Amino acid sequence: MGSMSEPRNDIDVSIIGGGIAGVTLALGLLSRGVATTVYERSESFREIGAGIGFTPNSERAMKVLDPRIHAAFKRVTVQNGTDWFMWMDGFTQGGGDAQSKGDKMIHKMYLGERGFEGCHRADFLDELMKMMPKDTIRFCRGLDTIDELGGNGRVKLRFADGSSSDTDVDEPASHPNYTHKYAFRGLVPMSAARPVLGLEKTETRHMYLGQNGHALTFPVAGNHLLNVVAFVTDHNDWPFPDKFTAPAAKAEAVTAFAGFNSTVRAIIDLLPDQLDKWAIFDTHDHPPPTFFQGKVCIVGDAAHAAAPYHGAGAGFAIEDGAVLAQLLDTARSSIDAVGVDRSSAISAALEAYNAVRIERARWLVESSRFVGGMYEWQDTTIGSNAAKLAEEIEWRSRKIWDYDVEGMMREASGEFEERLEPLLPSKTPAVIAS
Repeated sequence: MGSMSEPRNDIDVSIIGGGIAGVTLALGLLSRGVATTVYERSESFREIGAGIGFTPNSERAMKVLDPRIHAAFKRVTVQNGTDWFMWMDGFTQGGGDAQSKGDKMIHKMYLGERGFEGCHRADFLDELMKMMPKDTIRFCRGLDTIDELGGNGRVKLRFADGSSSDTDVDEPASHPNYTHKYAFRGLVPMSAARPVLGLEKTETRHMYLGQNGHALTFPVAGNHLLNVVAFVTDHNDWPFPDKFTAPAAKAEAVTAFAGFNSTVRAIIDLLPDQLDKWAIFDTHDHPPPTFFQGKVCIVGDAAHAAAPYHGAGAGFAIEDGAVLAQLLDTARSSIDAVGVDRSSAISAALEAYNAVRIERARWLVESSRFVGGMYEWQDTTIGSNAAKLAEEIEWRSRKIWDYDVEGMMREASGEFEERLEPLLPSKTPAVIAS
């Protein structure tokens, strides 16, 4: 475990829910000496899904949040064979087998050197957990209620097991809604994928678009596995209210993509016979009006659960964490340095966080919902028109990838200072009698 600043007791932060978002925020806070505890309802941390990728803005935010997070990601990531992201027509029949080069390209974007690389979620989380002090994690703690504690600005967390804890800042999770799309997800051994698809289609990220479905592939696990995510539109309601996944047979995926071209059909044929299908939920229809209330603050999916079509949800959670960790550290310093009371300093930090993050995060939710329909040729003004698809892909991706993370941090500092100014103790002018 790397060294960390010794936490002081000026501010206590409780994070409800682990996973990548919760653990990275905790690491950022602990590295700044902010006392932090993570409460997880399960017996251990477990990441949902298989592969995960981080866009260039996410990597810049990792370095701000805690450089060790970025180093951990690079230890488990897979370097793409090329630094290009390819969007392909996966529906039009081009003739030939899956290795043929006859598939129509819709758009390609340069990712930057080693940009938008992927890894296995569990591998990344394992690396992060190696840096977490054991006494900062409480397992089997499902949150039940949150109560305000009088006028001292603190809140009491009550858990399902009957235990409780007092804290200054809480970060709970929320529950978004079904988008009427789900994904078949699977990991295919590269030894099986490459003979069928060839090197070019397995060494970097490919997105295959088509009518009412689309599929994403990219290498993970040291280039030993090909991550496959195949999305389909579902006109029914999700039948499992208490879970986001359900068992599925490969035959379902084969049927769903039967009308796609030979490349996509070959990708689906590579999947194992028994699959899971993953419901796509987001906060598009019912976004939270604010990212904080009192001393309760939401980040990541709790604040802005987005469909995964931009591959940016986890990265935006890292951006959230970078802002929140800096602001809470600055709030703590203001308590020490200028005598602002703790409750007011924390409130100023959470207000500043909300001001900086809410607009960009809401845009991601909205754009992700739009892109999911566009990739499946459901937008009536764009359809399968390659030029229009490319134009939308380009500007939306650039808005995510090229984001000025350092500028975000400067904005956060400015927002906090603006709110701090009225809280500073008044200075009584000296009166000189003559």
